[in-house]
Amino acid sequence: MAINFPVGIKTVTISSGPTKVVYYPRVKGMQNKQLQQFINSTIVRQNQQIINEQTGNMDTTVVDLYGYYEIKNNQRDVLSLSLNNYVYHYHAAHGMTVIKSLTFDLQKRRQVELKDLFKPGSDYVKKISELIKVQIKERDIPLLVDFKAIRPDQDFYIADKALIIYFQLYEITPYAYGFPMFPISVYALQDIIDENVPLGRMAVN
Repeated sequence: MAINFPVGIKTVTISSGPTKVVYYPRVKGMQNKQLQQFINSTIVRQNQQIINEQTGNMDTTVVDLYGYYEIKNNQRDVLSLSLNNYVYHYHAAHGMTVIKSLTFDLQKRRQVELKDLFKPGSDYVKKISELIKVQIKERDIPLLVDFKAIRPDQDFYIADKALIIYFQLYEITPYAYGFPMFPISVYALQDIIDENVPLGRMAVN
């Protein structure tokens, strides 16, 4: 039986003052150095993209900038993580946080998108959307508009035996609600999961 160990993670800090600090992960100790470099460069690029989007052309008005990360899954050759970035601009009504996630299939040596988790041709958008509608009703989640369906490239991460679909602030709910997170068991999606990719690996006992 093949044993798949977690990858090593080191925390890197970048700062331009006490109120502007970003912590992000750096993968280390992998045998495949090319894959390790690809993962690390992808993390840096995504982190910088988030910061650029939040500061825009108003970087001089940024009062607070705080970034950190969370490792959601680091087992079975699946690395899934989230990058969280908070920015507050001078005189803004409130700060804004953005969460972006990255998932890597270490066996296939690539980053995976939501569509890559399912069998070709399967209507994963419809299936996931219906499961989310049930949760919205059961959890009595306040919506800005009627929820119809997720985007094909909806934000997600993998956490053990669950696919977590989530939405940004203001995307479907009021700001005060925070980030709407919808955990979906891999077993609820088993009929459309591609067995050869990360979710399929998670579904195996």
